Amino acid sequence: MIKEFNKEDLKKLFIPKASSHKGDNGKLMIIGGSVLFHAASLWALEIASKIVDMVFYSSVVSNNEIVQKEKEEFRNGIIVPRDKISHYIEEADAILIGPGLPREDGVEKGDDDTKELSQGLLEKYKNKKWVIDGGSLQVIKPEILPKGSIITPHHKEFSKLFNFKFPVSGQTTEIQNFVEETAKKYNIIILLKGEVDIVSDGANTVLVRGGNAGMTKGGTGDVLAGLVGSIYCKNSAFLSACAASYINKKAGDELFNKTGFYFNSSDLVNQIPSVMKKLLLI
Repeated sequence: MIKEFNKEDLKKLFIPKASSHKGDNGKLMIIGGSVLFHAASLWALEIASKIVDMVFYSSVVSNNEIVQKEKEEFRNGIIVPRDKISHYIEEADAILIGPGLPREDGVEKGDDDTKELSQGLLEKYKNKKWVIDGGSLQVIKPEILPKGSIITPHHKEFSKLFNFKFPVSGQTTEIQNFVEETAKKYNIIILLKGEVDIVSDGANTVLVRGGNAGMTKGGTGDVLAGLVGSIYCKNSAFLSACAASYINKKAGDELFNKTGFYFNSSDLVNQIPSVMKKLLLI
């Protein structure tokens, strides 16, 4: 049965306890970024550092250096060279891979091969909690997606990954049914981004409405991916995908009320914490 997600569903989310210690409220590993797409993984990093206790960030050398220079604003994190990530993957509660990783035709000097990196890690650590986004979704085969993982494709990525042609007439029921069938087939959670987000684990399908044309700006999807991964550290996969979609859209709507369409991904990062406070703590 397909239903609408609403703020009452957020009551199931994990809330940090007053007695908690550093590390109790989530450790997220982010693997992303490239020479060309340096900002994408940084947006995911920024939102994650506001939510979880610890972020392990692994990118190409040039991106690691950017974060290192801004270390004073990124206190709850560790910069991890790509050849040192195994230990931190093991320690992390969840791993986000893909924001800003280059497509096969966009690899620059200094980049890793996205397909080799993504497939190797997904197959080696298939029992970890994965969020798969961006560049990784554009080069892998669906057969290697770990069971229980969350994927966050936009329509073009979804079409390529699952060989699905979206109906020109916009027949939403057909799209919803295919998303649900695909999630069930691969035992994954799909967050299909759009004007109305569709989230499904194969047994449950939820529609998340909201958002506006200001959220077409580059990087908003990377913010969402970082939000999904952060929430997934301490919650179930399906709830994490639904809640992140809902919170992200609410933040976009609040920005629209203040500035119209004229906001960017950094504004979205800064708006999400206040939205979470209102939805979860008040």
